[in-house]
Parts: sequence; C-alpha cells; structure tokens
Amino acid sequence: MTSTPHHPDVRSQLETLTTEAFRPELAEIDRMPTLDIARVMNGEDTAVPAAVAERLPEIAAAVDAIAARMARGGRLVYAGAGTAGRLGVLDASECPPTFNTAPGQVVGLIAGGPDAMVTSVEGAEDSAELARADLDALALTTDDAVVGVSASGRTPYAVGAVEHARARGALTVGLACNSGSALAAAAEHGIEVVTGPELITGSTRLKAGTAQKLVLNMLSTITMIRLGKTYGNLMVDVRASNEKLRARSRRIVALATGAADDEIECALTATDGEVKHAILTLLADVDGPAAARLLEDSGGHLRAALAAAKG
Repeated sequence: MTSTPHHPDVRSQLETLTTEAFRPELAEIDRMPTLDIARVMNGEDTAVPAAVAERLPEIAAAVDAIAARMARGGRLVYAGAGTAGRLGVLDASECPPTFNTAPGQVVGLIAGGPDAMVTSVEGAEDSAELARADLDALALTTDDAVVGVSASGRTPYAVGAVEHARARGALTVGLACNSGSALAAAAEHGIEVVTGPELITGSTRLKAGTAQKLVLNMLSTITMIRLGKTYGNLMVDVRASNEKLRARSRRIVALATGAADDEIECALTATDGEVKHAILTLLADVDGPAAARLLEDSGGHLRAALAAAKG
C-alpha cells in the first residue's frame, strides 16, 4: 500500500497538530552546552504528569470499563504504530510476570508485526486494513477491550483498529496526544493527553511517548488492582519464574502475614509457590486445597476469600 498521493494532505494535517509544532526558541539548541540541553529537556518532561492529571477522570472511566469486561474473561488489546505500538507491546509483555495474567489476556499489536519492534516497517502505520486483519486474527468478542494508541491521533492503523473493534461490539479506548483527534472521536472512551510541541520537532517518542507510557501503566495496573491481582499494594499474583521473583514471593508473603521464614517456606511449598494461596493459608489457617477453593469462589480476590474464611 502506498500513501504517496496523500503527502500534501498529510503535511497539512501535521501542521495543525501541537505534537508537530516547531519551537523557534529552540532553533539553536544544537549550539548549547550539553548540560543546558539536558536541563531544557528535563524541564520539558516535568509538564507531562500535569497533562496526564487533566485526564484522570477519563482514564478512570476507561479502567472501570476494561476491568468489567476482563472480569468476564475478556482481553485487553493495545494497537498502535511505531513508538505507540512498542509501548503497547511493552505494557502487555510485562503483565504476565507482574500479575500472572494468562498468555493472550493482555495483547500488544504493532503495525507491521513483531519485526516493527526493532525496525521500521514501511507503510504499515498507514493501513487501517492491516489493523482489521490483526484484530480478526484474535477473534474479538464483546468482552474484549481495544486501546488504540497514537500521538498524532490520526494514525490509520490505530484509528482503524478502534473503528473495527467498535463495529464488532468490543469496548474501545482512544489514547492520543492532540485535542480534537480522530482516534478519540472514534472510540467510546477518548483520552487526549495534550503534551504540546516536542523539544525536537515532531519527535513524539519524547513527551508524547512518556505520556503514553504513564497512561498505559495506569490502564493495566489499576485494572489489575480492580481484578484482585493485588492485595493492598502487594503483587500477590506475581509469577515466580526466576530466583529474584522467588525471593520477592517470600518477601510479599512476609509483608502480608508477618509470618516467620520457616512458616513462609512451608506455606509456599504447600501451595506450589502460589503467593496468594500461601497468604491465605497463613492468615486464615486453612490448608492448600481449602485456600484454592476459597480463592476460586471469590474470583481470585484475596480480601474476599479472607472474609469468607473468617465468616
């Protein structure tokens, strides 16, 4: 697919986007001392959390909608191109080790496929058809949530993904870094974090990318809190796949229960290393199978399982 005939139109679109605006006051930045450039860049970055703060109600509404669907067995799917796509893949790939999500429960789609994580795939971001094909391969259901991510808010792959997902009855979220974006308009939940012109003109891996990372962190983390993947601020669903995580598992059980090291080892052994189950055996004085039943009955929510055990 070629986009050559559309170049004048794309250029005029870019000229209206704040993420693409030119900063004349920074036109001599390459002549500044390195430390001064670092100070300017750091000052720019401090504006990002404030821009995110203005969209917290929209972020919270999206989280509640995503969590409701995931509680019914739905998936969280990110779709984007370039930096936005890579950030989605990053967030999705970190959910299994952090929250013990099942493979395929949180998915990152990037225009051009896995190769696009490390190299530019020519024309992929301009294809709404490619987005539709990538989503069709997942066999979307009405319990799934699709988050389109695009700094400009006009990337055809991200907009196409949201439009296709919405037509299929899935929940849709559009995360952009310009106001009045096509992406937010296409989604049921629009989130526009306006981070302004970049230090290097149009380099949206900078402030826009940082903003996207912060919002994706919120979408996945708070959704997992809502789904009972944490107990307080402890990662009780952590998957102990290496020695660091095994040590973290023991520490989490210790923080949650105050139990002695030997008791913790016994509890983790009795529950096959499942942190949540181990905590329940210690706090509710039940055995491994009983803990498993209580957690299954409570949909994996440790607080509810504890209440049921003590009730």
